[in-house]
Amino acid sequence: MDQYRIDGGRPISGVVRASGNKNAALPCIAAALLTDDPVTLRNVPDIEDVQVMLDVYRALGGSVTASGTNEYRLSLGNLNRSDVPVELARKIRASILFAGPLLARSGSAILPPPGGDVIGRRRLDTHFLALTELGASVEVDGAYRFSTAGLVGADIFLDEASVTATENAVMAAALAKGRTTLTNAASEPHVQDLCRMLVAMGARIEGIGSNILRIDGVARLSGCDFELGADFMEIGSFIGLAAATGGELVIEHTRPQDLRPAKIAFGKLGIHWEIEGTSIRVRANQQLKVNCDLGGMIPKIDDAPWPGFPPDLTSIITVVATQVDGTVLVHEKMFESRMFFVDKLITMGARIVLCDPHRAVVTGPSPLTGSELTSPDVRAGMAMVIAALCAEGTSIIRNVYQIERGYENLVPRLTTLGARISREDGC
Repeated sequence: MDQYRIDGGRPISGVVRASGNKNAALPCIAAALLTDDPVTLRNVPDIEDVQVMLDVYRALGGSVTASGTNEYRLSLGNLNRSDVPVELARKIRASILFAGPLLARSGSAILPPPGGDVIGRRRLDTHFLALTELGASVEVDGAYRFSTAGLVGADIFLDEASVTATENAVMAAALAKGRTTLTNAASEPHVQDLCRMLVAMGARIEGIGSNILRIDGVARLSGCDFELGADFMEIGSFIGLAAATGGELVIEHTRPQDLRPAKIAFGKLGIHWEIEGTSIRVRANQQLKVNCDLGGMIPKIDDAPWPGFPPDLTSIITVVATQVDGTVLVHEKMFESRMFFVDKLITMGARIVLCDPHRAVVTGPSPLTGSELTSPDVRAGMAMVIAALCAEGTSIIRNVYQIERGYENLVPRLTTLGARISREDGC
Protein backbone atom coordinates (compact mmCIF):
# COMPACT_ATOMS: atom_id res chain seq x y z
CA MET A 1 0.00 0.00 0.00
CA ASP A 2 1.70 3.19 -1.19
CA GLN A 3 1.86 6.18 1.12
CA TYR A 4 2.73 9.87 1.32
CA ARG A 5 5.39 11.23 3.64
CA ILE A 6 4.72 14.90 4.39
CA ASP A 7 6.76 17.41 6.38
CA GLY A 8 4.38 20.25 7.17
CA GLY A 9 4.53 23.78 8.49
CA ARG A 10 5.29 25.62 5.23
CA PRO A 11 3.01 27.84 3.12
CA ILE A 12 1.87 26.49 -0.24
CA SER A 13 2.41 29.16 -2.90
CA GLY A 14 2.80 29.56 -6.64
CA VAL A 15 0.79 28.90 -9.79
CA VAL A 16 -1.16 25.74 -10.60
CA ARG A 17 -3.45 24.85 -13.49
CA ALA A 18 -6.81 23.30 -12.64
CA SER A 19 -7.44 19.79 -13.91
CA GLY A 20 -10.48 18.81 -15.91
CA ASN A 21 -13.60 17.89 -14.00
CA LYS A 22 -13.42 14.24 -12.94
CA ASN A 23 -17.17 14.08 -12.41
CA ALA A 24 -17.76 15.32 -15.97
CA ALA A 25 -15.17 13.01 -17.53
CA LEU A 26 -16.80 9.83 -16.20
CA PRO A 27 -20.31 10.29 -17.69
CA CYS A 28 -18.86 11.73 -20.89
CA ILE A 29 -16.84 8.54 -21.39
CA ALA A 30 -20.02 6.52 -20.89
CA ALA A 31 -21.86 8.78 -23.33
CA ALA A 32 -19.36 7.91 -26.06
CA LEU A 33 -21.18 4.54 -26.27
CA LEU A 34 -24.18 6.37 -27.74
CA THR A 35 -22.55 6.79 -31.16
CA ASP A 36 -20.58 4.75 -33.67
CA ASP A 37 -18.62 7.87 -34.64
CA PRO A 38 -15.35 8.89 -32.98
CA VAL A 39 -15.55 11.13 -29.91
CA THR A 40 -12.64 13.31 -28.81
CA LEU A 41 -12.56 14.40 -25.17
CA ARG A 42 -10.15 17.13 -24.10
CA ASN A 43 -8.98 18.32 -20.68
CA VAL A 44 -9.50 14.83 -19.25
CA PRO A 45 -7.78 14.41 -15.86
CA ASP A 46 -5.14 11.68 -15.65
CA ILE A 47 -6.55 9.89 -12.61
CA GLU A 48 -7.38 6.34 -11.64
CA ASP A 49 -11.18 6.68 -11.95
CA VAL A 50 -10.85 7.89 -15.54
CA GLN A 51 -8.58 4.98 -16.45
CA VAL A 52 -11.08 2.50 -14.99
CA MET A 53 -13.95 4.06 -17.00
CA LEU A 54 -11.82 3.87 -20.15
CA ASP A 55 -11.14 0.20 -19.36
CA VAL A 56 -14.90 -0.43 -19.14
CA TYR A 57 -15.38 1.33 -22.50
CA ARG A 58 -12.69 -0.92 -24.02
CA ALA A 59 -14.26 -4.04 -22.49
CA LEU A 60 -17.57 -3.18 -24.15
CA GLY A 61 -15.92 -3.02 -27.58
CA GLY A 62 -14.53 0.49 -27.81
CA SER A 63 -11.04 1.60 -28.69
CA VAL A 64 -9.23 4.39 -26.84
CA THR A 65 -6.31 6.41 -28.20
CA ALA A 66 -4.39 9.06 -26.29
CA SER A 67 -4.40 11.78 -28.96
CA GLY A 68 -2.63 14.45 -26.90
CA THR A 69 -1.98 15.60 -23.36
CA ASN A 70 -5.15 14.96 -21.34
CA GLU A 71 -6.91 14.12 -24.59
CA TYR A 72 -8.51 10.87 -25.76
CA ARG A 73 -10.15 9.68 -28.96
CA LEU A 74 -12.86 7.11 -28.31
CA SER A 75 -14.29 4.97 -31.09
CA LEU A 76 -16.84 2.17 -30.82
CA GLY A 77 -16.27 -0.51 -33.42
CA ASN A 78 -18.91 -2.97 -32.27
CA LEU A 79 -20.77 -3.04 -28.99
CA ASN A 80 -19.76 -6.62 -28.24
CA ARG A 81 -21.34 -7.09 -24.80
CA SER A 82 -23.91 -5.46 -22.54
CA ASP A 83 -22.44 -6.51 -19.20
CA VAL A 84 -19.86 -4.46 -17.29
CA PRO A 85 -17.02 -6.68 -16.02
CA VAL A 86 -17.29 -7.37 -12.31
CA GLU A 87 -13.63 -6.61 -11.57
CA LEU A 88 -13.97 -3.12 -13.08
CA ALA A 89 -17.36 -2.30 -11.58
CA ARG A 90 -16.00 -2.99 -8.10
CA LYS A 91 -13.37 -0.29 -8.53
CA ILE A 92 -15.61 2.66 -9.26
CA ARG A 93 -19.01 4.05 -8.35
CA ALA A 94 -19.44 5.58 -11.81
CA SER A 95 -19.69 2.17 -13.49
CA ILE A 96 -23.47 2.54 -13.01
CA LEU A 97 -23.35 5.28 -15.67
CA PHE A 98 -23.12 2.66 -18.41
CA ALA A 99 -26.71 1.54 -17.70
CA GLY A 100 -28.40 4.29 -19.71
CA PRO A 101 -26.12 4.14 -22.79
CA LEU A 102 -26.20 0.32 -22.91
CA LEU A 103 -30.00 0.27 -22.70
CA ALA A 104 -30.27 2.89 -25.43
CA ARG A 105 -27.89 1.07 -27.79
CA SER A 106 -28.55 -2.62 -27.14
CA GLY A 107 -31.77 -2.87 -25.15
CA SER A 108 -30.06 -4.52 -22.21
CA ALA A 109 -27.51 -3.78 -19.51
CA ILE A 110 -26.05 -5.94 -16.75
CA LEU A 111 -24.15 -4.11 -14.02
CA PRO A 112 -22.61 -5.58 -10.88
CA PRO A 113 -23.01 -3.46 -7.72
CA PRO A 114 -20.65 -0.49 -8.14
CA GLY A 115 -17.71 0.24 -5.88
CA GLY A 116 -16.27 3.65 -4.96
CA ASP A 117 -15.95 5.70 -1.80
CA VAL A 118 -17.17 4.30 1.51
CA ILE A 119 -19.07 7.36 2.76
CA GLY A 120 -22.36 5.77 3.72
CA ARG A 121 -25.35 4.40 1.86
CA ARG A 122 -25.52 5.51 -1.75
CA ARG A 123 -28.89 4.34 -3.05
CA LEU A 124 -29.55 3.41 -6.67
CA ASP A 125 -33.35 3.56 -6.46
CA THR A 126 -33.50 6.83 -8.40
CA HIS A 127 -31.68 5.20 -11.34
CA PHE A 128 -34.26 2.40 -11.35
CA LEU A 129 -37.13 4.89 -11.15
CA ALA A 130 -35.92 6.93 -14.12
CA LEU A 131 -35.02 4.01 -16.37
CA THR A 132 -38.23 2.09 -15.67
CA GLU A 133 -40.25 5.22 -16.47
CA LEU A 134 -38.48 5.26 -19.85
CA GLY A 135 -39.60 1.69 -20.52
CA ALA A 136 -36.94 -0.52 -18.98
CA SER A 137 -37.50 -3.45 -16.64
CA VAL A 138 -35.08 -4.18 -13.81
CA GLU A 139 -34.22 -7.42 -12.04
CA VAL A 140 -31.86 -7.66 -9.07
CA ASP A 141 -30.15 -10.99 -8.42
CA GLY A 142 -26.70 -10.03 -7.21
CA ALA A 143 -26.35 -7.87 -10.33
CA TYR A 144 -28.66 -5.24 -11.79
CA ARG A 145 -30.23 -6.51 -15.02
CA PHE A 146 -31.94 -3.92 -17.21
CA SER A 147 -33.84 -4.71 -20.40
CA THR A 148 -36.23 -2.94 -22.75
CA ALA A 149 -38.12 -3.53 -25.97
CA GLY A 150 -37.58 0.14 -26.73
CA LEU A 151 -37.16 3.29 -24.68
CA VAL A 152 -39.98 5.84 -24.86
CA GLY A 153 -39.95 9.40 -23.54
CA ALA A 154 -41.82 10.05 -20.30
CA ASP A 155 -42.66 12.72 -17.76
CA ILE A 156 -40.38 11.80 -14.85
CA PHE A 157 -40.12 13.31 -11.38
CA LEU A 158 -36.96 12.12 -9.65
CA ASP A 159 -37.38 11.31 -5.95
CA GLU A 160 -34.02 12.98 -5.28
CA ALA A 161 -31.75 15.25 -7.33
CA SER A 162 -29.23 12.47 -7.91
CA VAL A 163 -26.35 13.46 -10.18
CA THR A 164 -25.65 10.04 -11.64
CA ALA A 165 -29.36 9.12 -11.96
CA THR A 166 -29.94 12.37 -13.85
CA GLU A 167 -27.00 11.57 -16.13
CA ASN A 168 -28.24 8.02 -16.78
CA ALA A 169 -31.73 9.29 -17.55
CA VAL A 170 -30.50 12.01 -19.92
CA MET A 171 -28.26 9.60 -21.84
CA ALA A 172 -31.06 7.05 -22.19
CA ALA A 173 -33.62 9.70 -23.15
CA ALA A 174 -31.36 11.15 -25.86
CA LEU A 175 -32.11 8.09 -28.04
CA ALA A 176 -35.63 7.34 -26.74
CA LYS A 177 -38.72 7.92 -28.86
CA GLY A 178 -40.50 11.16 -28.08
CA ARG A 179 -40.03 13.79 -25.37
CA THR A 180 -38.77 13.21 -21.87
CA THR A 181 -39.33 15.80 -19.16
CA LEU A 182 -37.02 15.29 -16.20
CA THR A 183 -38.09 17.23 -13.11
CA ASN A 184 -36.00 17.56 -9.92
CA ALA A 185 -32.97 16.88 -12.08
CA ALA A 186 -29.49 17.51 -10.77
CA SER A 187 -27.88 20.60 -12.29
CA GLU A 188 -24.24 20.50 -11.13
CA PRO A 189 -21.58 21.80 -13.54
CA HIS A 190 -20.60 18.24 -14.48
CA VAL A 191 -24.22 17.43 -15.37
CA GLN A 192 -24.21 20.55 -17.53
CA ASP A 193 -21.01 19.41 -19.22
CA LEU A 194 -22.56 16.05 -20.09
CA CYS A 195 -25.64 17.76 -21.52
CA ARG A 196 -23.49 20.12 -23.60
CA MET A 197 -21.51 17.17 -24.94
CA LEU A 198 -24.73 15.38 -25.91
CA VAL A 199 -25.97 18.51 -27.67
CA ALA A 200 -22.67 18.62 -29.59
CA MET A 201 -23.45 15.03 -30.63
CA GLY A 202 -26.86 16.07 -31.94
CA ALA A 203 -29.09 15.57 -28.89
CA ARG A 204 -31.97 17.96 -28.31
CA ILE A 205 -31.91 19.13 -24.70
CA GLU A 206 -33.58 22.19 -23.17
CA GLY A 207 -33.12 23.62 -19.68
CA ILE A 208 -29.43 22.88 -19.20
CA GLY A 209 -28.37 24.27 -15.82
CA SER A 210 -31.88 24.09 -14.37
CA ASN A 211 -33.71 21.34 -12.48
CA ILE A 212 -36.14 20.69 -15.34
CA LEU A 213 -34.64 19.10 -18.44
CA ARG A 214 -36.59 18.41 -21.62
CA ILE A 215 -35.05 15.90 -23.97
CA ASP A 216 -36.47 15.16 -27.42
CA GLY A 217 -35.12 11.82 -28.51
CA VAL A 218 -33.33 11.50 -31.83
CA ALA A 219 -32.70 8.45 -34.00
CA ARG A 220 -28.93 8.78 -34.05
CA LEU A 221 -26.13 10.69 -32.37
CA SER A 222 -22.88 11.63 -34.08
CA GLY A 223 -19.34 12.05 -32.79
CA CYS A 224 -18.02 15.29 -31.34
CA ASP A 225 -14.95 17.13 -30.10
CA PHE A 226 -15.61 18.30 -26.55
CA GLU A 227 -13.53 19.99 -23.85
CA LEU A 228 -14.40 19.34 -20.22
CA GLY A 229 -14.67 22.20 -17.75
CA ALA A 230 -12.39 22.69 -14.77
CA ASP A 231 -12.74 20.55 -11.64
CA PHE A 232 -14.21 22.94 -9.08
CA MET A 233 -13.76 20.31 -6.35
CA GLU A 234 -10.02 20.29 -6.96
CA ILE A 235 -9.99 24.08 -7.14
CA GLY A 236 -11.82 24.30 -3.81
CA SER A 237 -9.25 21.93 -2.31
CA PHE A 238 -6.35 24.11 -3.50
CA ILE A 239 -8.08 27.25 -2.20
CA GLY A 240 -8.44 25.64 1.21
CA LEU A 241 -4.83 24.44 1.14
CA ALA A 242 -3.44 27.87 0.31
CA ALA A 243 -5.53 29.63 2.94
CA ALA A 244 -4.84 27.09 5.70
CA THR A 245 -1.06 27.21 5.15
CA GLY A 246 -0.95 31.01 4.67
CA GLY A 247 0.33 30.86 1.10
CA GLU A 248 -0.51 32.84 -2.05
CA LEU A 249 -1.80 30.72 -4.89
CA VAL A 250 -2.94 31.45 -8.45
CA ILE A 251 -5.16 28.76 -9.96
CA GLU A 252 -5.39 28.96 -13.74
CA HIS A 253 -7.96 27.71 -16.24
CA THR A 254 -10.94 27.83 -13.87
CA ARG A 255 -14.63 28.56 -14.41
CA PRO A 256 -15.17 31.15 -11.66
CA GLN A 257 -18.97 30.88 -11.92
CA ASP A 258 -18.75 27.28 -10.71
CA LEU A 259 -17.17 28.50 -7.45
CA ARG A 260 -19.95 30.85 -6.34
CA PRO A 261 -21.45 28.46 -3.72
CA ALA A 262 -17.96 27.72 -2.37
CA LYS A 263 -17.17 31.45 -2.22
CA ILE A 264 -20.02 32.02 0.24
CA ALA A 265 -18.95 29.12 2.48
CA PHE A 266 -15.23 29.98 2.48
CA GLY A 267 -16.17 33.61 3.09
CA LYS A 268 -17.68 32.55 6.43
CA LEU A 269 -14.13 31.60 7.44
CA GLY A 270 -12.59 34.87 6.23
CA ILE A 271 -11.21 33.27 3.04
CA HIS A 272 -11.50 35.28 -0.15
CA TRP A 273 -10.09 35.23 -3.66
CA GLU A 274 -9.84 37.51 -6.66
CA ILE A 275 -10.92 36.67 -10.20
CA GLU A 276 -8.46 37.47 -12.97
CA GLY A 277 -10.04 36.31 -16.22
CA THR A 278 -10.21 32.52 -15.94
CA SER A 279 -7.74 32.51 -13.04
CA ILE A 280 -8.34 33.06 -9.34
CA ARG A 281 -5.83 34.37 -6.83
CA VAL A 282 -5.85 33.46 -3.14
CA ARG A 283 -3.84 36.11 -1.31
CA ALA A 284 -1.30 35.14 1.34
CA ASN A 285 -1.82 35.50 5.09
CA GLN A 286 -5.50 36.33 5.04
CA GLN A 287 -7.15 37.07 8.37
CA LEU A 288 -8.78 33.72 8.96
CA LYS A 289 -11.62 34.51 11.33
CA VAL A 290 -15.12 33.09 11.53
CA ASN A 291 -17.76 35.63 10.51
CA CYS A 292 -20.59 35.12 12.96
CA ASP A 293 -24.21 35.25 11.89
CA LEU A 294 -26.39 38.18 12.94
CA GLY A 295 -26.63 38.44 16.70
CA GLY A 296 -23.25 36.77 17.18
CA MET A 297 -24.64 33.32 16.41
CA ILE A 298 -22.28 30.49 15.42
CA PRO A 299 -22.48 30.15 11.62
CA LYS A 300 -23.26 26.91 9.83
CA ILE A 301 -21.70 25.56 6.67
CA ASP A 302 -23.93 22.89 5.17
CA ASP A 303 -23.95 21.08 1.87
CA ALA A 304 -26.81 20.67 -0.57
CA PRO A 305 -27.47 19.71 -4.18
CA TRP A 306 -26.35 22.35 -6.68
CA PRO A 307 -26.36 25.31 -6.36
CA GLY A 308 -25.68 24.57 -2.71
CA PHE A 309 -22.25 24.09 -1.18
CA PRO A 310 -20.80 20.91 -2.78
CA PRO A 311 -20.83 17.83 -0.50
CA ASP A 312 -17.37 16.86 -1.74
CA LEU A 313 -15.91 20.00 -0.16
CA THR A 314 -17.25 19.41 3.36
CA SER A 315 -14.19 17.35 4.30
CA ILE A 316 -11.93 20.06 2.92
CA ILE A 317 -13.63 22.95 4.68
CA THR A 318 -13.69 21.01 7.97
CA VAL A 319 -9.90 20.74 8.10
CA VAL A 320 -9.50 24.36 6.94
CA ALA A 321 -11.77 25.47 9.80
CA THR A 322 -9.26 24.04 12.29
CA GLN A 323 -6.91 26.86 11.27
CA VAL A 324 -9.50 29.64 11.58
CA ASP A 325 -10.15 31.81 14.63
CA GLY A 326 -13.61 31.03 15.94
CA THR A 327 -16.25 28.31 16.00
CA VAL A 328 -18.29 26.96 13.09
CA LEU A 329 -20.77 24.12 12.64
CA VAL A 330 -20.17 21.92 9.60
CA HIS A 331 -23.31 19.99 8.65
CA GLU A 332 -22.86 17.21 6.07
CA LYS A 333 -26.45 16.27 5.23
CA MET A 334 -26.04 13.85 2.34
CA PHE A 335 -23.76 10.97 3.42
CA GLU A 336 -23.86 9.50 6.91
CA SER A 337 -20.24 8.30 7.07
CA ARG A 338 -18.33 11.15 5.46
CA MET A 339 -17.52 12.97 8.73
CA PHE A 340 -16.06 9.98 10.54
CA PHE A 341 -12.53 10.91 9.41
CA VAL A 342 -12.45 13.80 11.91
CA ASP A 343 -11.18 11.49 14.64
CA LYS A 344 -7.87 11.54 12.75
CA LEU A 345 -7.83 15.33 12.85
CA ILE A 346 -8.51 15.21 16.58
CA THR A 347 -5.47 12.99 17.11
CA MET A 348 -3.44 15.69 15.32
CA GLY A 349 -4.66 18.33 17.80
CA ALA A 350 -7.83 19.66 16.16
CA ARG A 351 -10.60 20.83 18.47
CA ILE A 352 -13.65 19.18 16.95
CA VAL A 353 -16.81 17.82 18.53
CA LEU A 354 -18.50 15.25 16.32
CA CYS A 355 -22.10 15.70 17.40
CA ASP A 356 -23.46 12.85 15.26
CA PRO A 357 -22.63 11.27 11.87
CA HIS A 358 -23.61 14.48 10.08
CA ARG A 359 -22.51 17.42 12.27
CA ALA A 360 -19.17 18.60 13.59
CA VAL A 361 -18.42 21.71 15.65
CA VAL A 362 -14.94 23.01 14.85
CA THR A 363 -13.08 25.58 17.00
CA GLY A 364 -9.78 27.06 15.90
CA PRO A 365 -7.11 27.89 15.37
CA SER A 366 -5.53 24.63 16.51
CA PRO A 367 -1.84 23.81 16.08
CA LEU A 368 -1.63 20.41 14.42
CA THR A 369 1.14 17.85 14.80
CA GLY A 370 2.22 15.17 12.36
CA SER A 371 0.55 11.79 12.60
CA GLU A 372 0.03 8.48 10.84
CA LEU A 373 -3.21 8.46 8.86
CA THR A 374 -5.14 6.29 6.41
CA SER A 375 -7.28 7.78 3.67
CA PRO A 376 -10.85 6.42 3.68
CA ASP A 377 -12.04 8.20 0.52
CA VAL A 378 -10.99 10.76 -2.09
CA ARG A 379 -11.99 13.98 -0.32
CA ALA A 380 -11.19 12.94 3.25
CA GLY A 381 -7.81 11.84 1.93
CA MET A 382 -7.17 15.28 0.45
CA ALA A 383 -8.33 16.85 3.72
CA MET A 384 -5.68 14.77 5.48
CA VAL A 385 -3.06 16.04 3.03
CA ILE A 386 -4.06 19.62 3.89
CA ALA A 387 -3.90 18.84 7.62
CA ALA A 388 -0.46 17.27 7.21
CA LEU A 389 0.83 20.29 5.29
CA CYS A 390 -0.42 22.58 8.07
CA ALA A 391 1.04 20.42 10.83
CA GLU A 392 4.41 20.64 12.49
CA GLY A 393 6.44 17.50 12.01
CA THR A 394 6.07 14.50 9.72
CA SER A 395 2.88 12.74 8.72
CA ILE A 396 2.40 9.44 6.91
CA ILE A 397 -0.79 9.02 4.87
CA ARG A 398 -1.57 5.50 3.70
CA ASN A 399 -4.02 4.18 1.10
CA VAL A 400 -3.18 7.05 -1.24
CA TYR A 401 -4.84 5.14 -4.07
CA GLN A 402 -8.07 6.65 -2.77
CA ILE A 403 -6.70 10.20 -3.07
CA GLU A 404 -5.25 9.67 -6.52
CA ARG A 405 -8.63 8.50 -7.80
CA GLY A 406 -9.60 12.17 -7.80
CA TYR A 407 -6.45 14.33 -7.88
CA GLU A 408 -4.16 14.37 -10.90
CA ASN A 409 -0.37 14.19 -10.39
CA LEU A 410 -0.83 15.44 -6.84
CA VAL A 411 2.68 14.91 -5.49
CA PRO A 412 4.61 16.67 -8.30
CA ARG A 413 2.11 19.53 -8.41
CA LEU A 414 2.31 20.10 -4.65
CA THR A 415 6.10 19.82 -4.75
CA THR A 416 6.19 22.60 -7.33
CA LEU A 417 4.15 24.72 -4.91
CA GLY A 418 6.67 24.26 -2.10
CA ALA A 419 5.28 21.22 -0.31
CA ARG A 420 7.67 18.72 1.24
CA ILE A 421 5.86 15.59 0.13
CA SER A 422 7.03 12.30 -1.33
CA ARG A 423 5.31 9.14 -2.48
CA GLU A 424 6.85 5.92 -1.29
CA ASP A 425 6.16 2.23 -0.98
CA GLY A 426 4.34 1.37 2.22
CA CYS A 427 4.58 -1.76 4.30
